Amino acid sequence: MMSSSMNPISRKNPGRVAYINARLLDPTSGTDETGALLSDGTRIADVGPRLFNDGLPEDAQVVDCAGLCLSPGLIDMRVQLREPGAEHKETIESASRAAACGGITSMVALPNTEPVIDDVAVLEFIARRAREAKLVKVYAYGTVTRGLKGRELTEFGLLTEFGAVGFTDGLTAVADSQVMRRALSYSRTFGQVIIQHPEDPALSGGAMNEGEVATRLGLAGIPAAAEVIMVERDLRLVALTGGRYHVANVTTAETLDAIRKAKRAGLAVTCDTAPQYFTLNENSVGDYRSFAKVSPPLRGEEDRKAVEEALADGTIDVIASDHSPHDQDSKRLPFAIAEPGIVGLESLLPLSLQLYHNGKIGLLDALSKLTSGPAAILGLSGGSLAVGAPADLTLFDLDKPWQIDPDSFQSKSKNSPFTDYPVQGAVKRCIVDGRCIFGTDDARES
Repeated sequence: MMSSSMNPISRKNPGRVAYINARLLDPTSGTDETGALLSDGTRIADVGPRLFNDGLPEDAQVVDCAGLCLSPGLIDMRVQLREPGAEHKETIESASRAAACGGITSMVALPNTEPVIDDVAVLEFIARRAREAKLVKVYAYGTVTRGLKGRELTEFGLLTEFGAVGFTDGLTAVADSQVMRRALSYSRTFGQVIIQHPEDPALSGGAMNEGEVATRLGLAGIPAAAEVIMVERDLRLVALTGGRYHVANVTTAETLDAIRKAKRAGLAVTCDTAPQYFTLNENSVGDYRSFAKVSPPLRGEEDRKAVEEALADGTIDVIASDHSPHDQDSKRLPFAIAEPGIVGLESLLPLSLQLYHNGKIGLLDALSKLTSGPAAILGLSGGSLAVGAPADLTLFDLDKPWQIDPDSFQSKSKNSPFTDYPVQGAVKRCIVDGRCIFGTDDARES
């Protein structure tokens, strides 16, 4: 079991910091070599295998990484913060602390808060609360439609001006074809991406994946077709409009085939998935285990394998946590009426590294889906160890074995189906703009 205890946070930049004896991992440049990195204020000043051959800078704080992995900080492009509106489940500060424990230096909030992020005031509120927390970087999406009602588009231009990094209706699909067409066309003006929840609402009224398990449990099912029907419609609209389109939480082989075809055709299409969709399948529901209820639902084993294959061949661009905190009153209910979603910030890295440890994907490829991939899609700084890039860094022990213990999470909510799940890979330090916001002064300390 790994503890997620937080050290006192430094509120000021430490100046120059030299990270020595590190395994440098940079998916952007393809770097995987032993070396060192120098941060100077908020930026990376120098990096490489021969850095400090002539001696360490006298004014630098020195961190001996003792062979641990040093990568760009993780960027999580799918997080529900619950603030404003449901602070008993999560706050920006508690989510930021959880993210820091998970090596995440930037996270992007879904807009399904209360009120929703369909105007500038809510965007500014989130930005202010993130500045007050002074932990990880917090970005936010604007809604595609006002009030998530699926009819009237929001002011994309104004929301973009005030910091929205993309547009989505969160857990609600944009079902109206004309609305989606207009959104894809309108977003082109501002260079923005439309992010779709891939479920046809008319087919998604069930509680879990449609199939033998649902039938045995007597639960209404959600067919895999609900996902591919929505995505194939949208891909037609992307071809029609030339817009940028991203599919969130892809779970089925048919959907992945449609996305492969669209990419080969040159459409501006990307997609992500979450760890539960390549580590678990519908059998994890067990006997009505509501902590395994997610949206879209956990699929059958063949679809789970298809997600693994799509991660390996590059069809899936990003792994996001899909962090969805819920309190006990929302989850410990009959399965059919329990809220969908699991917490994922503190388990994102180790669960993703299982792909590498199990021989499914290369280490740099796995990290690219957590760093450079989301940075490129959303136009964020970070995701690289290049000179001049932000000093947003994650130091981790690639091979450290431990078992996930949701009770130790910094998140206010503990709704995870991964209790006692064995993993390898533990975060030792999380650095944002040169400040160590999680970890020990001695990188070798466990």
